[in-house]
Amino acid sequence: MIILIGLLVITGVSLFLGLKKNKVIFLAIPFLSIFLYFLIQIIMVPAPFFETVKFIFSLS
Repeated sequence: MIILIGLLVITGVSLFLGLKKNKVIFLAIPFLSIFLYFLIQIIMVPAPFFETVKFIFSLS
């Protein structure tokens, strides 16, 4: 729950700054933070990294 609130705060602040300062880079920050969270969750799995990635993308 804390992570969800953190991602919502990051998104809100980035949206506000992106619209106020007219900088596109602020609008990319929420996507980068979600990608970073996804990457950290994959790294935390006790299996080797590439096997975990192959397993995730082979699910159907």
